[in-house]
Amino acid sequence: MTTTGPPAFDRVVLQGLARWPDVPDAFGWLRLDRRGRWQLRNPARGAFEGIGNAALRAFIGRNYAADAGGRWFFQNGPQRVFVQLAYTPFVVRLAGGTLLDQCDREFEVRTEYLDDEGSVVLESSRGIALLDQHDLAHYAEGLENRLSRLPVLARADVARRFGFDPDPGPVAKRRRMHAADSPGSGIG
Repeated sequence: MTTTGPPAFDRVVLQGLARWPDVPDAFGWLRLDRRGRWQLRNPARGAFEGIGNAALRAFIGRNYAADAGGRWFFQNGPQRVFVQLAYTPFVVRLAGGTLLDQCDREFEVRTEYLDDEGSVVLESSRGIALLDQHDLAHYAEGLENRLSRLPVLARADVARRFGFDPDPGPVAKRRRMHAADSPGSGIG
């Protein structure tokens, strides 16, 4: 996983962290879909729904980061809300010839890939991004017939190769699960 230093969270977030340092993490409530749309779980419907409030989407984007284990999260005041990723930690779209991620930050491409499902995956110093499928044809025009010569990645290997966890859970729980899978662990 590649990032560029610690995130610059909003002041109100930093104040909340200082005031309440031990708020439990939240899992399974926030999702980033393949179009770069933030979605919240609606427990009444048992499904994720798009976030319509532009101010909330912007707040999430400004306070989006990853921990050392490649688990992406939204720092919501004192609470980390871990994000389920439909594919990659970033989804980029073309905006006037510039690539912007779902947080409305410019995404400078270092390497371009094609996955085995036909999606374009882009790497930058901040991490890996999926190109929004609606921009694929326009982006491919800019590749000047190089699309078929891009290095191919297996979709199933992208998270491991680029060091992120698409479905984060509590670290202690994952350690117990991995220990139970180990031969001779004595757990189970």
